[in-house]
Amino acid sequence: MTKLWLAPATLIAALLLAACGGDVGGGNDGDVTTAEAEGKASGELVISNWPGYIDPGKDNTLAHFEEDTGVSVDYIEDVNSNTTFFGKVQPQLDQGKSGDRSIFVVTDWMARQMWDLGYLQEVNHDDLKTVFDNIRPAIETGSNLDPDREFSIPWQSGMTGIWVNEAEAPEITSVNDLFDPKYKGRVTMLDEMRDTVPLVMKADGVDVEEATEDDWMAAIDKIRDAVDSGQIRRFTGNDYTEDITSGNAVASIGWSGDASLISNDDAEWVMPDEGCMLWTDNMVIPVGAPNVTAAYEFMNYVYEPKVQAPITDWVTYVTPVDGVQEIFEKENNPLAKDPLVFPDDKFTANCSTQINPPEESTEEITGEFEDVVSG
Repeated sequence: MTKLWLAPATLIAALLLAACGGDVGGGNDGDVTTAEAEGKASGELVISNWPGYIDPGKDNTLAHFEEDTGVSVDYIEDVNSNTTFFGKVQPQLDQGKSGDRSIFVVTDWMARQMWDLGYLQEVNHDDLKTVFDNIRPAIETGSNLDPDREFSIPWQSGMTGIWVNEAEAPEITSVNDLFDPKYKGRVTMLDEMRDTVPLVMKADGVDVEEATEDDWMAAIDKIRDAVDSGQIRRFTGNDYTEDITSGNAVASIGWSGDASLISNDDAEWVMPDEGCMLWTDNMVIPVGAPNVTAAYEFMNYVYEPKVQAPITDWVTYVTPVDGVQEIFEKENNPLAKDPLVFPDDKFTANCSTQINPPEESTEEITGEFEDVVSG
């Protein structure tokens, strides 16, 4: 097994401290700073995002934003997973610095943990009129981790399921199929605990919203046994796409919109028989962020439906912006009917929102999963 990372003790301690705060309530116990815009946007804007999360090319959204606003964008695709990114920026955030970044894009649970640790600024809704005019209602209030959108603005939403090489393993439809010995050494799983472990629990018939410490530990033990036997090739962040592209993996726990990152015509995202995990990745403004004015300008800009449409057309995740589907319908874009971009309740009927482990056992469960991942 490839060792991708070993979280330092300070990182694990920070994650556990935040996770113990629970799903809702508590909030930031320190002095909350509200990010305020000042005057007209200008200067440089530094954004950290996941790979493949914006349309590419010289004439893409970033180029249009720079031309329309005069703001220069340094767009960094350095978020491979929430935990590894946090490990990189946490020492700076702890000193009230953002590493010159004005926007991070992280998943709901990580945004909440950063908030609880005092690492994020509150967003000013008055400076985000376009965002709140155009945000899809279900996305605006869909997160129990930030129901009032105090600190997070959705970038894209998605589903965690299975990427399968249909030419080699068309029979894989369940997460339990990933444990079949015939695929030994050709399966990858995410180092994101809130994706991987609940999917394994769901495959074993556990209601993840009611899951106990014993349920979490049983799933982790099952994963550990698969590691020890060589069944699991490695744990990954977004780089699982490399294994599916190269053929090193026939199946990977992965995210629904990553087709643009996978160069394998036989690869398809499969909704597991037991259902998927649902999540949202969010734009957040860290403490110490420079050029908040440009950050707000960018957030408002990408929430214009005509601007969001080419982003959605490329990334094929669930767009947070109302009006994009209507644009696709007028253009006869087949994505208008794609359930990975505009899923209905029937498609996600068996899916669950990402959850934290039981509060009283979060430390032990997280530590056990970290041990499995790090080898």
